[in-house]
Amino acid sequence: MNKITIAFQILIAFCYLSFAQTEDRKNMAKISGKVLDTESKIPIEYANVILYSLPDSSQITGGITNKEGIFVLNGIPNGKYYVSVQFIGYEKKLIKNLSVRSSGTIDLGNIFISITSINLENVVVEGERNPVSFQLDRKVIDVSKMPTSISGNAADVLENVPSVSVDIDGNVSLRGSSSFTVLIDGRPSVMEAQDALQQIPASSIETIEIITNPSAKYDPEGSAGIINIKIKKEKNLGLSGVANANAGANDKYGGDFIFENKTSGYNYNFGINYNRRFSPGNGMDNKRFEIGNNTSFLNSNGSREHGHISFGLRGGIDINLSQSDLLSISGRYGTREHQNSNTSNYTQWSDLNPDKLYYLNLNNSDRSGYYYAVNTGYTKKFNMEGHQLITEFRVSRNNSDESSVSSSHQDGIQTDGKKTTETGPSTHIRGKMDYTLPLGENSKFEAGSQGEIELEKNSNGLYNYDALNNSYNFQTLYSHSINSTISELAVYSIYADELNNLSYQAGLRSELTYRTIELTDNQNKFSINRWDFFPSIHSSYKFSNVTQIMASYTRRIDRPHGWNLEPFLTWSDPNNVQIGNPDLKPELIDSYELGFQTLLGSVTFNNDVYYRVNHNRIDRIQSAYAENVTLNTFANVGTDYSLGTEFMITFDPIVKFWNVNLMGDVYDYRIKGILNEIPFERTSFNWNARFNNGLNITKTTQFQFNVRYNSPSVTSQGKYTGFFRTDAAVKQDLFDKAISLTLQARDLFKTGRREFTSEGADFYSYTYYTREAPMVILNMR
Repeated sequence: MNKITIAFQILIAFCYLSFAQTEDRKNMAKISGKVLDTESKIPIEYANVILYSLPDSSQITGGITNKEGIFVLNGIPNGKYYVSVQFIGYEKKLIKNLSVRSSGTIDLGNIFISITSINLENVVVEGERNPVSFQLDRKVIDVSKMPTSISGNAADVLENVPSVSVDIDGNVSLRGSSSFTVLIDGRPSVMEAQDALQQIPASSIETIEIITNPSAKYDPEGSAGIINIKIKKEKNLGLSGVANANAGANDKYGGDFIFENKTSGYNYNFGINYNRRFSPGNGMDNKRFEIGNNTSFLNSNGSREHGHISFGLRGGIDINLSQSDLLSISGRYGTREHQNSNTSNYTQWSDLNPDKLYYLNLNNSDRSGYYYAVNTGYTKKFNMEGHQLITEFRVSRNNSDESSVSSSHQDGIQTDGKKTTETGPSTHIRGKMDYTLPLGENSKFEAGSQGEIELEKNSNGLYNYDALNNSYNFQTLYSHSINSTISELAVYSIYADELNNLSYQAGLRSELTYRTIELTDNQNKFSINRWDFFPSIHSSYKFSNVTQIMASYTRRIDRPHGWNLEPFLTWSDPNNVQIGNPDLKPELIDSYELGFQTLLGSVTFNNDVYYRVNHNRIDRIQSAYAENVTLNTFANVGTDYSLGTEFMITFDPIVKFWNVNLMGDVYDYRIKGILNEIPFERTSFNWNARFNNGLNITKTTQFQFNVRYNSPSVTSQGKYTGFFRTDAAVKQDLFDKAISLTLQARDLFKTGRREFTSEGADFYSYTYYTREAPMVILNMR
């Protein structure tokens, strides 16, 4: 059966359930209110609000607060009632003696609830909210509740959240895919997704949102979805600031400072951060090449140090021009540097030359540069609640220079070597407009447009070592310059409504993409010009005040990047060469989700079933280029499929000061297509699990202990092995929480590793790498 047909049948079934309720509620009352945290005044989403009959305490109806903390209970007949408001980790709040005598809305106003306080003989424990909460279309991670990663970066935080896996090098995958979009406060990151997650310090992040099925309102780029990072901002009026500092063994230290002043008329903020993190490690590579009638072998083992240095500034001002007009101006500037240093002992031989050659190879690479972004926004609110127009204009620039020097030595004398360089800035200009029109109490229409252009220049250079002159000579044949231009124009519209317990949203987005790539040294030019359409459907049905089911379908796209398309050879080191493929088609992804969540006593249960089909799958393809040289290129290898389920269970197992959440992702992965003109199909049963424990030892002392496992997984040409890792952290609050100390240890038992095997008709490769463990860092806030 067609998968889109299944999605529509689910939606029709929800509609049938909602219309099956025959009770006429037109002349009945409504009860509304807003639930907030007593101390922070932050709205609490998904708090449970239950209405009971006063005479016999029978449950009449119930609801769940939205992201603004607001709830509405419909269809209330005349009578006397009381309301119960509760959320995990908070004291239950009762609103008594509520009398309903006519139709209309009874507004309970702001309802404040407090974090639970528990007395256990000599131990006083203060409850806390679960670090991961679920909304209609996203998962929200509260970074402050994750002390095992508070001194790290955004990638470190994501290691212990649903839908995400992180390898030993910090590379992030969202439901098995490394293709996703990173937003910062809802705006695209200046840097590439993986770079952005490595640069942003965890201590400056308030929440991270995981959106696996974004609506048509969002840019559809990225096969797996969106990771939206929200930077900390003060909620209350006045002057405020917070500082963090961290230090660890083996050249790790950093810190950040956030300052904000908020008044009724304006709000301005400023932040600065610096982070230096290096990690030593050890690794080995074994490779085999089949060239003609000769088989050659290249084995290596040695040490490696990988690290990055980042510095960032950010600031902004929001000006309330009137009660309905808001002007926002913000900017970011930063520098970053990635360094890799490898020292490896090589052994080389072949069938034709069986005598083994031993040599030492030194490789040092550096990628550094600066970036900046300037944003301006204007929000106009009209008389009707929710009726608004939002416009935004953004200019950003990313400049990055990369160099790599490799040298081979025998008996202390350099015998060979290569030097590669890459330089080039990119400039990105984007403008967008979003309009929202309420059409009724629960329905609304949204529409918008977005236009953007990206200009990029790249120059690649190759230098070969000349032993006679002890110098590196420029190689014209393998040195190129390119100019690329990407233009995109998008329009979208969305309609959303509620029918009793059924909420639904349907949207359509259309994008025109025009891209040109020009090789300036030979005047070759390649272009792409295409229209794409991206529908989205989201729906949810509430069976009770604590139980609901959600279903969605979206289409996304993953366009090939510049380096995937560049049709010329470039050397990365003496044993690896790369060539792009200008004929690449973009990946088109159909994504289906069915989610369920409920509360069973004190146990919260969330479950998602998902199915994703990736058409025109783009993979890096390896083959033998020459003796002991690997050729890397890119190709549309076929279609891959992921069918799985994701779950999260949160509960207090014995006593309320011990909180446990168990999360996992189990899916069947299959990829099939044609590779090197030969049909292929590879499958793997993938699963990963995280077991997180949080203990509030005293009112000021917390302990967290996390265990996670990633199973083996296949690619079009290879296979990753599984691994597990254990992290722990202790957090101590001092001086009435004015200062907090967090000591974290990552990979306690030295079990983290990266192990990958890849093979084809003319090559075989095995790679094994481990890094420093345990990694110990102290953070002060």
